[in-house]
Order: sequence, then C-alpha cells, then structure tokens
Amino acid sequence: MSYQVRRRLYKAIEQSRQSKVISFVTSDRMNAETQIAHDAVTMFVDILDEIGPTAKVSLVLHTNGGQTAAAWRLVNLIKSFCDEFEVLIPLKAMSAGTLISLGAKQIVMTKQAVLGPIDPSLTHPLGPQVPMGNQLARIPVSVEAVRGYMDAAEKMKVTDAHALGAILMDLSNKVHPLVLGEIFRSREQIRFLADKLLRQHVQDSDKVKAIIDFLCADSGSHDYTINRREAEALGLSVEKPTAEFYDILKKLHKSYTDDMKLLEPYNPNVELGQSNASNYQLIRGLIESAGGQSYGYVSEGTLVRSQMPNPNEPTGFSELVSDQRTFEGWKRL
Repeated sequence: MSYQVRRRLYKAIEQSRQSKVISFVTSDRMNAETQIAHDAVTMFVDILDEIGPTAKVSLVLHTNGGQTAAAWRLVNLIKSFCDEFEVLIPLKAMSAGTLISLGAKQIVMTKQAVLGPIDPSLTHPLGPQVPMGNQLARIPVSVEAVRGYMDAAEKMKVTDAHALGAILMDLSNKVHPLVLGEIFRSREQIRFLADKLLRQHVQDSDKVKAIIDFLCADSGSHDYTINRREAEALGLSVEKPTAEFYDILKKLHKSYTDDMKLLEPYNPNVELGQSNASNYQLIRGLIESAGGQSYGYVSEGTLVRSQMPNPNEPTGFSELVSDQRTFEGWKRL
C-alpha cells in the first residue's frame, strides 16, 4: 500500500476527528530497528509549518521508543501549533512513545494497542560491552535495573558501611561510574518530564504520582505492556475507537507493516539472493501528513558478497557480506 493510499486514510481520520493528522512510525523490524530521536524534529517542523496554527492535531504513533528528550521536544513542538493534541495508537507506543502519549489530552487505542513503562535505558560510549560476533558491542543499561540493584541491598537490610561499599564497588566495576551518574540523572529527568506532561490535563496530584510510579518502576519490567483497560484504570484519558475508525487504523498499520516489511527480519544474505552484489534501500521510519508530505528514514547502499580464506570450512573459504552504506537519514519520499 503506497503513501497515496495512506493519504486517503489520513484524510478520513481528519474528517472523523476534526483535526490535522501527522503520522510517526519507527521501525521495529528485526535487525533494522530505529528509534525516536532529535533528527525527526526538522520533518515535524516542515509539516507543522505547512499545516499552520490549528485547533487539533492527531498523531498516529507506532514505536518501540527512543530518546526521552526528543519525545519531550516533539510534544512541545506539536502543542505550539494546536489547541488540542491527541495520540492514535494502532498497535504500540512503547517507552518514549508512551511519554509522548502522556502529553496528549486523549489517547485513542485499538483493542490490540499497548503502552509501556517509561523507565529509560541508557546507551553510553563508556557503557558495558558484550561479545557480538567477532566484535564487542555496547549494550544499554536500564535505569530502573540499576535502581533495583540498589534497592535490593536496602530490602536485605544491609547497613554495614564496608558491605555497602563492596556493593557499590562491584556495581561500578561492571558499569562505569560516569554511566551510573548519567543513569541517576536520567531517572530524575524522566519523572520530571512525565509530571510536567501529565499536569497539563490531569489535575489530581495523587493520580499523577501514581501514574508516574507505575510507569517508571512499579510495572517491574521495561517490556511490560499496558493495554487500554489498564491504561484507563491507571487514570489516563483513553478512548475506544468506533468500528469504522478501528478499520481505518488497522488498514494504516497494515500499510506500514507491508511497506517497511516489519514482520520480515532483515537479512543481507536474503536480500542478495543469488547475486554477489546488489543495491538496496531500507525504509526504517516514516513521518507523513495528509497534506502531501511523506518523509522516510532511509538506509541505502550496496551489499557485496565475497569469500575469505577459512581453513575451518570444508571449502577452505567462508562467505562474507559487506554493507557499503552510502546514505542514512531522513529524506522526502
């Protein structure tokens, strides 16, 4: 399904919701994931400038999350152009996507749609490394996992200064002290941002605190999913779509899935097929409007298959696929 077909669906949403539509999709395709980041801001500015000041903006959102500061910036940017902001979730808006949703007056969720905890994971140049293939890769550190480690000592009633020192030393040997400092700073920041977003449309301070506590820590796991019933029980303003509107959202999500191949793991060998070299283009994100603007986060380049000497292989060679990437970033489609 092409953008022109999606554009008709966007226009149907605008008519139904009496709003202007923007869609934001980050890829959750295995081995070709993307996330919410500051580089999306320019595309939002272009679309919002074309829309101009308006009564209401509906953001169609599909994401596993990303940078919390970028999510905060996008919410404030959108709200500077409209009087009312709502989020439409066909399938999922996790982590930083949930943070964006907290800034919405209304969250429209399908029966399969989910939100998630907003406890951030930090990827840092000094973060811990794990083997991945023939290289070491830096892995993200969960802010709440570190907090949980410290809480465990408290729950076990460890009070001896030497024992507490040993616990901290063990942690700092595995996670760099500068990363730990950034983690605790991030923990306070996410709570601060969530509080500011919620208080714009939730007046009950106890309810705000309860929502933040659950999303930041009490849910227990970063991959915990929150369906619309639980989101409503938390105190969020959740709306169930009509049957007709549900059909529109379902068609939109199918279009994203088909065009970005979200259900097919990205495998360079599969992309190459029987060829030894092949040009490729991966669309790994979308920012679109009903007004004719469609931007994609695109990776482009050439895949090349070559043979390397390997005495451990029966043939004496092993195949290697190299990715000669020539472009990666947002461009107008």
